[in-house]
Amino acid sequence: MADPEEAAIAPADTPDPMRSNLELIGRHDVNDAVAIYSLIGHQEPEGTHAVEDACLAEFTWDYDKGARPKLDKLYEKAKNAQWNGRTDLPWETEVDQEAIAREVYLEGGRGNMANPDLTGTSLETWGEKEWIQFNVEQQNWTLSQFMHGEQGALLCTAKIVETVPWIDAKYYAATQVVDEARHVEVFSRYLNEKCSGHYQVNGHLGLLLDDIIADPRWDMTYLGMQVMVEGLALAAFSFMHQLTPEPLLKKLLQEFAYEAAVRMRDRMAGQEVWDRLGISPKEAATIAAQDPQRNEFSSVLFSKIVPNCKKLGLLDAADGWLRAKFTEMGVIAFEHYDDTTLEIDQAAEGSPAQRTDL
Repeated sequence: MADPEEAAIAPADTPDPMRSNLELIGRHDVNDAVAIYSLIGHQEPEGTHAVEDACLAEFTWDYDKGARPKLDKLYEKAKNAQWNGRTDLPWETEVDQEAIAREVYLEGGRGNMANPDLTGTSLETWGEKEWIQFNVEQQNWTLSQFMHGEQGALLCTAKIVETVPWIDAKYYAATQVVDEARHVEVFSRYLNEKCSGHYQVNGHLGLLLDDIIADPRWDMTYLGMQVMVEGLALAAFSFMHQLTPEPLLKKLLQEFAYEAAVRMRDRMAGQEVWDRLGISPKEAATIAAQDPQRNEFSSVLFSKIVPNCKKLGLLDAADGWLRAKFTEMGVIAFEHYDDTTLEIDQAAEGSPAQRTDL
């Protein structure tokens, strides 16, 4: 079996022009708030969701551990960082979800927003009871999306173990499978034991997960997974991205980074909460536009994604297509923020049960 690092990649014809917003995300305007809030997630009656996965599982006969020192270092650190979600967390802690929701209401005035203008909307008549219920639902929804996203990461890491061609990468990806399984377990238990309900997967998040899992290429799965978890370790993909000069793949990487970033932003809009409470997408978009926490989340998200894309060389490739898209979204200023290279090295420094910096 040929080593992918040494295999020559034949030059390809110039790829087709970059796809439009309509082709990538299903709408012309990336910032169309009503369209964003109109996409409501759903859950199949049978309780499962199938995605066609056409990837090939790849064996390697090179078992020489440490041939790729950076991956080997991550693997060794990850082994020492394993912890038990059942025994290492204080599950006996009492959680009064309604009291927390009331505190949020009292601190923020109306829900988690700072005195929004509700004139002429269905929420104009809402009082303390309705806003407390909204905050409860918002917490249930937010934690549910974290749980669904972690299951997506679980499937992605398992797929990477199958498809990545190097033994060090398989070892490290296997530790990530355990990490993601633990995350799903913990979020699920917290929702079941400490909260008052859960939500179906958000429509935008569901589309993102489907796209990532359905792609047969391990490198695209890896890139998508890292963007999905807010660019936490996207810099680790830089080495793999540099292996191919093939223009079509570089084009796809740019489009994928853009689509995933948009889906990440739009998945935190709480569409399912507004829908459950009977609020129209137009009203929800108008009200949520006044929510400083949503803007703060976008800032945190893109302060990681944009500089990491810049580090990968994606911002200015193809005549700056991705730069123009991030400018359209109003987030290009984050290109000057620090990328998250160091976070990879610092991510596994021991079990949370043994650390004092958490």
